[in-house]
Amino acid sequence: MLLEGKKALIFGVANDKSIAYGIAKQFKEQGARLAFSYVNDKLKKRVEPISEELGGEFTFPCDVCDDDQIAQSAETVKDKWGDVDILVHSVAFANREDLKKRYIETSRDGFKLALDVSAYSLVALCGAYEPLLKPGSSVMTMTYLGSSKVITNYNVMGVAKAALESSVRYLASDLGENGVRINAISAGPIKTLAASGISGFKSIFSHIEDRAPLGRNVTTEDVGKSAVYLASDLSTGVTGEVHYVDSGYRNMGI
Repeated sequence: MLLEGKKALIFGVANDKSIAYGIAKQFKEQGARLAFSYVNDKLKKRVEPISEELGGEFTFPCDVCDDDQIAQSAETVKDKWGDVDILVHSVAFANREDLKKRYIETSRDGFKLALDVSAYSLVALCGAYEPLLKPGSSVMTMTYLGSSKVITNYNVMGVAKAALESSVRYLASDLGENGVRINAISAGPIKTLAASGISGFKSIFSHIEDRAPLGRNVTTEDVGKSAVYLASDLSTGVTGEVHYVDSGYRNMGI
């Protein structure tokens, strides 16, 4: 198995339809040991059954907007495991109203929130967990085509994803000093809880099926399999990259 005995932290599982769940499931099938974060008690009730289902060793609280909680979570993981092989950042958020109106109408507070949760949180987690990431470890985050192309109603989230991808490149330089890799997976649209907040999502989903070279949308299993590659020793020479899992859609023009 490609991830036999590797210790993987999963940030961002919401339910069994989420991308983070698909990744964790594939990790488990490849022999990884799992631990899951949750934001608050409400989400803890969702995350703990998933952890039990996938054989997670423990869950822990971590609001990625709270530096103290991030630091405490790193201490918890250090006490439980000592070190970490894989860190999955599958966290993003923007106010629903900022995904409905024109981008030019984005509020200052809405902009700050989207960038904080969706982009800076990766920087904060890498900073807190750097001492636990041993040489050969892999960090990965989730992005989307809206980072580089205008996607209707994606708005401030697209800007946040652009910042996230740029952060991956800079973090690759920093973490590479210790032999740690970091990459982003740009998945095609998937029917997740997060996607439900984007107006007109159903039409985007249908459009991909019509236009993508593979003639279908991707699944959380597709994303999970690519995550296994990035987490495993098969990708030891890959860092600072955006890996597309979108049935080839990004290559299409008129």
